[in-house]
Amino acid sequence: MKKNLVIRGIKRLLILQLSLCLFISVLSFVLAGKQNAISALLGGLVAFIPTVLFAKKMFQYHGARAARQIVKSFYIGEFLKITLSVVLFTLVFKLYEVTPLTFFLTYIAVVMTYWLAPLIIDHKQKRPESD
Repeated sequence: MKKNLVIRGIKRLLILQLSLCLFISVLSFVLAGKQNAISALLGGLVAFIPTVLFAKKMFQYHGARAARQIVKSFYIGEFLKITLSVVLFTLVFKLYEVTPLTFFLTYIAVVMTYWLAPLIIDHKQKRPESD
């Protein structure tokens, strides 16, 4: 049951990241045009896609018996996340003419949603309050 609460929290965090990416992209389109919207979308996706990969890798094991596998998954997931981020940054800057300010501001905004993780991922069991 505890694992399901954590997984739901992770899904909420990912939905928040994707929603923020799309919101900034639409806002950029309305305020500054297509080029800025594409830059915002790409910046958000460069932050979002590695996070999804990390979450899948990180939460494939659970429980005290899987402690070593969990730690190993964390390190592998973090390595994959950093590697994929480098690859995505490289691809974006080689294949597209992005507006750097819009791209990086959206990237930073999506990455900063991690700060909300403790509020979004409530993994404590709900217990009745004592008098």
